[in-house]
Amino acid sequence: MPDLKLTPAESAAIADYLMGDQPAQTLALTPEEPLVAAGKRYFQELNCAACHPFPGMVAAPHVPMPTGSTPTTGCLSSVAGRYPRFTLEPAQVQAIRAALRADRPVDNDQTVIAKSLTAFRCIACHIRDDFGGVPEEYSPFFTTSEKNLGEDGRIPPPLTLLGAKLRPEWLKKVLFDGESVRPYMATRMPQYGTANLGHLPPIFARVDILNGVEMKIPSPESSSEADRQRERLLRKGGQELLGDKGVYCVACHNFNGKPAPVNKGIDLMTTYQRLQPGWFNSFVRNPGAFRPRIIMPYSWANGVAAHKTILDGNTDQQIEAIWYYLSLGTSAADPSGIRWSNTKLTVGEAARTHRGRSRVAGYRGIAVGLPEKLSYAFNAETGTLSAIWQGDFIGVDWNGQGSGGFNPASEPITLAQDVSFAQLADDDTPWPLLPIMTKDARVNPNPLYPKNVGYQFRGYHLRENSIPTFLYRSGTIEIEDRSTAAGTVERRVLRRVLQLESPELQTVWFRALTGEIRQESDGGFVSGRLRLTIPPVETKLRPLPEEPKQSELLLRLRIPQGQTKLELRYEPIPK
Repeated sequence: MPDLKLTPAESAAIADYLMGDQPAQTLALTPEEPLVAAGKRYFQELNCAACHPFPGMVAAPHVPMPTGSTPTTGCLSSVAGRYPRFTLEPAQVQAIRAALRADRPVDNDQTVIAKSLTAFRCIACHIRDDFGGVPEEYSPFFTTSEKNLGEDGRIPPPLTLLGAKLRPEWLKKVLFDGESVRPYMATRMPQYGTANLGHLPPIFARVDILNGVEMKIPSPESSSEADRQRERLLRKGGQELLGDKGVYCVACHNFNGKPAPVNKGIDLMTTYQRLQPGWFNSFVRNPGAFRPRIIMPYSWANGVAAHKTILDGNTDQQIEAIWYYLSLGTSAADPSGIRWSNTKLTVGEAARTHRGRSRVAGYRGIAVGLPEKLSYAFNAETGTLSAIWQGDFIGVDWNGQGSGGFNPASEPITLAQDVSFAQLADDDTPWPLLPIMTKDARVNPNPLYPKNVGYQFRGYHLRENSIPTFLYRSGTIEIEDRSTAAGTVERRVLRRVLQLESPELQTVWFRALTGEIRQESDGGFVSGRLRLTIPPVETKLRPLPEEPKQSELLLRLRIPQGQTKLELRYEPIPK
């Protein structure tokens, strides 16, 4: 059964619908010994234990599957007997008989893909080659918040050439981490997990081949003056082409969290992370060949550039310039034509939550402002409390509707953004750190971090006073994480309560603090402008490998089966 990313309210609504109106009173079942004995006899005689294990019952031996002939007895017979009756249609019986007679060939890659997409109902929403797609009667239920995007805004994208389109690491994020770049699309993609679909990414890579134009990424640090000149040329050309003096991609695509003025399509900053260069080059030349009803204009129709003044109208160089410019990520300057404003969000009598990219909380940041003028940021990518500040809440870089980037309106106390929970072999095992990419190393060395260390974000719900409770998982431990304001006006404290539920007794480490740490008392530690109070648990204060003068505070938690609670208090220290 897939993970449909349901909120608690949605789950409850579905459960209520399926349960329907329940009778006010039910009569308790009174066992009758003769019926119990008869039922037990039938259970054994009819071999129910073959599928339903039951204490004291032994299943009958399996009957060998007939091969090399046309079976006419048993469940394929029209005559009733001591075997299951599946009420099969004649065509189904014929198909089963044919399968039993035939040799069992090994499926090729194409067949494995087709069977997988059919078995897990991927083709109920997606098209691959000439099969699948949304049935006409279901189409009205596929909706979007960006109607100007047409079918692309509401219908899931094709899976044709998927292995040539997406980078392998991004495909795994989509299949196994629920990654999504289409917030305007109401349809959610279910998650079946690696156990069911882990075989697909390498098969897609083998099967889907697209011979695109090679695009070489220049380097501003090259030892060759010619290479450095080429880098400057492509950087300038890419910025011009994306803006309103060029092909104006930012008219319909968000850029680095800033909304497009017309149609707010996929953020262009995700392009280099997601797509393979050959597919990108082929797609922008002829978008309709990949999505027949796409509204994207043709800027290089038949290989001819529509804009002749940028990079001398050279099609190959223009596309290469855009690709290079998008590879710069968040360091790329805004193209001309982006219109945005900074909005300051305030907090009233109830807590306020805002989601967006942030320097203090990463790409999937969540800012929470409490009425007591105490705020914090949570990094949903890694499941960690990443910043705390007092005073004003946040500034949002455009319209403050939940996807604009944010930054604290007051000076924050920043914390580490790596995962907070991990299982370590021993107390000398290095902490699994968030990969850092540089200009020289632009490829993520661990694209599935933090999934590889067992972390999975499960969303959040708002309860009393609109304060969020974050839900996530570390290995097999389910975690609920809620922070509220405590203390007095003169001495505010952020009280963080983590509710952990484990299916078994196990040991897990919690990374509570990093920096220049000094211990004040048995449970009190100070680092910079922050005082942390922890419960009486085993601790390990050890130096950071890359910064010997700094340390990390680890808590060794022995988690029993069932529920347990961990409470921490974070107190900002006035300057």
